[in-house]
Amino acid sequence: MSTHDEPRAVAERYARRSAAADRYRPLRPEVQHALQERQRALRVLLARAGMTAAGELRLTEVGCGSGANLLELLHLGFSPSHLQGIELLPDRFALARARLPAALRLIAGDATQADIAPASQDLVLQSTVFSSLLDDAFQQRLADAMWRWLAPGGAILWYDFTVDNPRNPDVRAVPLARVRRLFPEGRLDVRRVTLAPPLARAAARLHPGLLPVLNALPLLRTHVLVRIDKRPGLSKARPGRT
Repeated sequence: MSTHDEPRAVAERYARRSAAADRYRPLRPEVQHALQERQRALRVLLARAGMTAAGELRLTEVGCGSGANLLELLHLGFSPSHLQGIELLPDRFALARARLPAALRLIAGDATQADIAPASQDLVLQSTVFSSLLDDAFQQRLADAMWRWLAPGGAILWYDFTVDNPRNPDVRAVPLARVRRLFPEGRLDVRRVTLAPPLARAAARLHPGLLPVLNALPLLRTHVLVRIDKRPGLSKARPGRT
């Protein structure tokens, strides 16, 4: 498949997932547990980078879906006028536009073609987008675009899974080694998060109190939240903290 076909293929993959949408509803205890853990980890990563003045930070989300992450960032103190999202799928774009403030810019279409000025963003966020991209060249094109938008001293915020799901051929894990290849000039600060979703769903059916107990075991966490720093003058990849 060529890189030009990948956006169409992504739309087809997401259409096949519609039957499983109930698994990701925020009222489910395992979903709420994962969300709260990710929020705590995000605050730690931003604080470690000295990025505590959220209202001043310019952030773009790639693949913003129906706007859930952008709403979360608004609750954390980000300014609507400093946030923007890009969404490929028209139905999700329409939902995001209906629920987000008018001051928050939304861009429809392929993120690699988005009209975003180089070095204009303090943060660029992607959440489980790259695991849905099965074309390596397209992954690299998108990573290059995200890096180009980022100002020196800014960072990519990356959330995705590193363990394959053999039941789902429409996604594939993105291990940390691949993240480093996508952003060879970045410096990674890594936190392992999110109890394996099939295990979390099973645990929640038994008793929600099992979720923090199981999640305390790092080997049962399948995702990473990473801050990928674009250091001024950085020319070589540096080892991340895992």
